[in-house]
Amino acid sequence: MNRPQPNEYPTWGETYISKVDRDIFEILNDQIQSLPALFRANADKADYAYAEGKWTLKEMLGHIIDAERVFAFRITCFARKEQQHLPGFEEDDYVLNARFAERDLEDLIEEFIALRKANLYLFKSLNEEELNRKGIASGREINVKSILFIVGGHIIHHVSILKERYHVV
Repeated sequence: MNRPQPNEYPTWGETYISKVDRDIFEILNDQIQSLPALFRANADKADYAYAEGKWTLKEMLGHIIDAERVFAFRITCFARKEQQHLPGFEEDDYVLNARFAERDLEDLIEEFIALRKANLYLFKSLNEEELNRKGIASGREINVKSILFIVGGHIIHHVSILKERYHVV
């Protein structure tokens, strides 16, 4: 599948879409193993944040889960020709109100795996017409294919942050 064109998504999407350097479905499938392995290998840092006011590893994983849910909802809506504009989501508010710090890291890991596996059934079922359908989310037009690439690129983005700032291995 070809990378979405810049006119198919808002400028903020480039942060994530630009990180997709190979087949999006290979990336999405690989992340089912690679992301849990990264968090499991760093379980001793589950409650670590690299600075005051920054997310812990558990909160980062929780954010990844929340974002995937939001993106999958948007994909579902737009693929099914939803005409209503969808709201944005404020990631910091979601993390603040989710109580991820109280959760067990392994439960969060298993939740991510289950969510991604379920989402892959939807993602793989989409045909070219559905991938090109558009909708309005966060006040900006975006197509389904772009959101799909954002799902994979979003995790690549956060893994880079985890390696740079949290010094995970």
